[in-house]
Amino acid sequence: MWPAVVDVVGNVHDDGTNLDQQGVALGLIDRMERFEFVFILFLMKKVLGITNGLPQALQEKNQNIVNALDMVEGVKFKLQSLRDEGWDELLANVSKFCVENDIEMPNNMEERMLVRGRPRREKQATTYFHYYRVEIFYSVLDMIMQNMNSHFPESTIELLSCISCLDPKQSFSRFDAVKLVRIAELYPEDFSELDRMALVDQLEMYIYDMRKNVDFSSLGNIGELAIKLVETEKHLRYPLVYQLIELALVLPVSTASVERVFSTINIIKTDLRNKMEDDFLTDSLYFQNMRTRRIQLAPLNRSSNKSGSSVGM
Repeated sequence: MWPAVVDVVGNVHDDGTNLDQQGVALGLIDRMERFEFVFILFLMKKVLGITNGLPQALQEKNQNIVNALDMVEGVKFKLQSLRDEGWDELLANVSKFCVENDIEMPNNMEERMLVRGRPRREKQATTYFHYYRVEIFYSVLDMIMQNMNSHFPESTIELLSCISCLDPKQSFSRFDAVKLVRIAELYPEDFSELDRMALVDQLEMYIYDMRKNVDFSSLGNIGELAIKLVETEKHLRYPLVYQLIELALVLPVSTASVERVFSTINIIKTDLRNKMEDDFLTDSLYFQNMRTRRIQLAPLNRSSNKSGSSVGM
């Protein structure tokens, strides 16, 4: 759509009814027909192609933990691969596009260019190669990967990876007793040391039973597994394993609840109250949750007021 977009902006410039419209259109054409614009355009097209599906999938109400984990790990892997191996392909695509659309390119990426945002008299220069590869390509990808790591830290990924071992699909192909015991270790208040010791033996019997039982061969997710365990009363035979499954099912809800709480706090703590101390904010929330209490005040007897003045409330 590039030629069509350029033509439309050109028509806006030619047919503009005032100088402001013509000036904006001329500025857009000037920026769009630069190598830097095309480079960033191709880079963001590649980045969004990798990351766009993840937030949409995670917002689905019926998203499976296993699928979510696979998608997160997949996006991280693709971003890292783009950073390590994608530079040459990206530069080749950008160069080809510029040639096809008569957009001027640097003659040599090793030539020096003035540093943007610095006065020319300071004469600070860098190479085109350093500017586009380090200051744009690496910087953008590093920022996105850092953001991914902050939203999905190693501790969260580890927990999701452990929970995925409960997935019943493909005859429990993801089953890993070591990782499932790790879940119990992460929640010592729910699983005592004796529970964790007993869990090891219980998992061996559990996976043997599940894989030979036809009733559990066509399950699609952990929720269906929990239902089938109750229907067959096997949750009574493997109580510790069932407790792990309950934890896996409740965990996403708990996480979402915490996120909603923080969202609510952000709404309450508006710009007018952003200097509010945490203790005072806590007291305000507590007061807001108190039940409304109304009491009837008897009319104040004017004669009982020694000063003879009335009191208004």
